[in-house]
Amino acid sequence: MIHTRRLLAIGTLIVLVAVALFLLFPWEREQPRHAPATPDLKLGEYLVRAGNCYSCHTAHGGRPYAGGRAIATPYGVLYSSNITPDAETGLGKWSSEDFWRALHEGKSKDGSLLYPAFPYWAYTKVTRADAQAMWAYLKSIAPVSQRNRPHEMRFPYDQRPLLAGWRTLYFKEGEFRPDPKQSAEWNRGAYLVEGLGHCAACHGQRGAWGSVRQKDIGGGLIPMLNWYAPSLASKREVDDVADFLKHGVSAGRAAFGPMSEVIRDSLQHLSVADVRAIAVYLRSQRDDDDESDTATRMTSGQVAQFMKDGARIYRDRCADCHQEGGEGVPRIYPPLAANEAILMRNPVNAIRIVLNGGYPPSTRGNPRPYGMPPFAHVLGDAEVAAVVTYIRGAWGNRAAPVSSVEVASARGVPLD
Repeated sequence: MIHTRRLLAIGTLIVLVAVALFLLFPWEREQPRHAPATPDLKLGEYLVRAGNCYSCHTAHGGRPYAGGRAIATPYGVLYSSNITPDAETGLGKWSSEDFWRALHEGKSKDGSLLYPAFPYWAYTKVTRADAQAMWAYLKSIAPVSQRNRPHEMRFPYDQRPLLAGWRTLYFKEGEFRPDPKQSAEWNRGAYLVEGLGHCAACHGQRGAWGSVRQKDIGGGLIPMLNWYAPSLASKREVDDVADFLKHGVSAGRAAFGPMSEVIRDSLQHLSVADVRAIAVYLRSQRDDDDESDTATRMTSGQVAQFMKDGARIYRDRCADCHQEGGEGVPRIYPPLAANEAILMRNPVNAIRIVLNGGYPPSTRGNPRPYGMPPFAHVLGDAEVAAVVTYIRGAWGNRAAPVSSVEVASARGVPLD
């Protein structure tokens, strides 16, 4: 009995000593299993690319993410902000909560309302976990000391408190909610298009005071750029759409204008699965492009003369690349016959391509794209109108003719 009591006393002493050591040396404790994981910087970088933060927050020739890029609007000029982690001029003093409020609520660190040129009306759909990963990545990039340039907005648009009224009418915050009736792939595409990708910023119709509906991707004129962003609702096969988004070219088309930049800086960096998810989502959408009729009123004689002159110009200037029948060369020179970009009701893109030329984006899948030379210096307004009218009316195409007045209005518009 005495032996048993002694063993119990020794055992109790051992337990007490172990507890004391555990309390005295807390660093020896096992970490809780539910401790928050370190944010994935690679994921954060990926999501920042998916949100195309680079294009807007990097000025031409400037340091990455240091801001200063001019964004022209009908109400004045905005300048993108420095989102590097510089303590004095960037986001160095921001917290993850400040960043979340900017994305989700459209409010700056000091509570001031952000202009909706920053697409928080779309970013509000970004999940909290994705926002934390994005924030972790932005904190990891090199800080750049560059002060934000003051906006140049006209009165009364320079009065930020007035944005409260705009928000009441046009902003609804809330994270993305998957549609249970759709597949996981469709929902992933919807999340990227409606949220991170903020595609409606360019491909949606602008309403009162520059408002845009989050799900509107039916086509719209990009303010101040005089460039028409077509409807994203696509009847093309999913693989063709995904190929175009990933590489900037496909068998039937090539990217020019603002879309070229989006593919170069954002979409080409997405995974094949995510690009395909976007294509699946777009394939399911209905084309609701309700833009008013922009057809030029011309007599049958005027149209016939333009078709004759345009055919001659096309043979001299265009047929070597785009071929006599407008069939083009796959993945090199896009076809003009049955080309959606040529047949849009608003002809401004076709006009500007003839005037200014351009290149599809240089991507990993198409590192050395073939380009289109500019003809603004060798063709007059009537000649450009004639050749655009011709390509919109030849080879079975049935789009409205283009006038010299329309060409004149597009000539000289800044490319950016």
